[in-house]
Amino acid sequence: MENITAQLKRGISRQFSTGSLRRNLSRQFTRQSSLDPRRHNLRFSFGRQSSLDPIRRSPSDDADLTVPENLDSTMQLLFMACRGDTLGVQDLLDDGTDVNSIDLDGRTALHIAACEGHVDVVKLLLSRKANIDARDRWGSTAAADAKYYGHTEVYNILKARGAKAPKTRKTPMAVANPREVPEYELNPLELHIRKSDGIAKGTYQVAKWNGTKVAVKILDKDSYSDSESINAFKHELTLLEKVRHPNVVQFVGAVTQNMPMMIVSEYHPKGDLRSYLQKKGRLSPSKALRFALDIARGMNYLHECKPDPIIHCDLKPKNILLDSGGQLKVAGFGVIRLSKISPDKAKLAQGGGNIDPSNIYVAPEIYRGEIFDRSVDAYSFGLILYEMIEGALLSQPKPPEETLRMLCIDGQRPPFKSKSKSYPPDVKELIEECWDPEPVVRPTFSEVIVRLDKIVSNCSKQGWWKDTFKLPWK
Repeated sequence: MENITAQLKRGISRQFSTGSLRRNLSRQFTRQSSLDPRRHNLRFSFGRQSSLDPIRRSPSDDADLTVPENLDSTMQLLFMACRGDTLGVQDLLDDGTDVNSIDLDGRTALHIAACEGHVDVVKLLLSRKANIDARDRWGSTAAADAKYYGHTEVYNILKARGAKAPKTRKTPMAVANPREVPEYELNPLELHIRKSDGIAKGTYQVAKWNGTKVAVKILDKDSYSDSESINAFKHELTLLEKVRHPNVVQFVGAVTQNMPMMIVSEYHPKGDLRSYLQKKGRLSPSKALRFALDIARGMNYLHECKPDPIIHCDLKPKNILLDSGGQLKVAGFGVIRLSKISPDKAKLAQGGGNIDPSNIYVAPEIYRGEIFDRSVDAYSFGLILYEMIEGALLSQPKPPEETLRMLCIDGQRPPFKSKSKSYPPDVKELIEECWDPEPVVRPTFSEVIVRLDKIVSNCSKQGWWKDTFKLPWK
């Protein structure tokens, strides 16, 4: 008698139902435990897919059926259920195959038969106590699959046996055509998330993705019914997807076809610049200038993006991450939604509602709800550079709201406390231009880079670093 695999390849599934064939070939297969689909690492790939599987295949893809070698009893059962071979299914069950055995995706024979609409097979499986509420890896039940593929009779049978009407679990970004699934889409089962006090508590969590630590931003479950939250999520994702620069946080991928929806980016174990400054205080001139160049290069890249510049609007130390090599990377852009007035001009989409009252680095134009341009980021950069060389922005801590009003309405600026010999004099001039009340006075980041490079070069030539190392910088 010919090998069973050759018979399957020719589609002669009926021969599986013969008792003699079953007895002769039963030793060729090792039964798979219904509780451990990983034992043989097999995935059922015939017929229709789970109704919740985000990666779709056309049913026509199954026209040329190919069968894996060394099928175990679970795969035989699923294959028989897919073919609608009631006698074949019955013989396998009589021989001891578990009716609830599953493949690597958690799919049972009942899932498969429901997808294909094989009424007799469904009835047989139910008579053998098939688990009517079993869920596959995507959370789909046999009833959900039957309803999705329009098999009304099967669905009514399952419903009569107690199966609950499946609830729609599609995300707001779910696509109908498998070809429309974004290239950045990640399998949520490959993300192992754990809560952490890392980058931004309450927003980001640390996870492992294929063995690599990543930062995961999870969309709150209450946001799925809020169109503004969904649009903001899409906007942030769109920007992250298109940027690539050594001084900009690296986008890894996203989960948009399954719940919860997530944005995944590179993880920085050293945290953010806010935490670093709180720990170190003011920095040495050499480190402050190196950090300033990192920020300026990342921001210049964002501002030069085509066709439209990416205006950060929320540049602050907490949105600047420190990687393991001591390099800074800009993050947090795309969170604040803007209304474009022109390619270079914008306004907050929702007025002051988008302003974080604790963000003392926000530019006066944004605070006042006016039309602004890219110079708002230069203003924030000026305050950050000041803080790196001087320490805290204010010697006497004040409530953020009071500080923000002092800077944006009263036009006050923090004083330069350090002696002029403590840092290159051109740095003070650059800071004052960056935080100037008039946007036209503020330099672009391309200009900032040129000036910082010149300052670093002059300091090296004049032996500035040697002198400053004698000072009590941390």
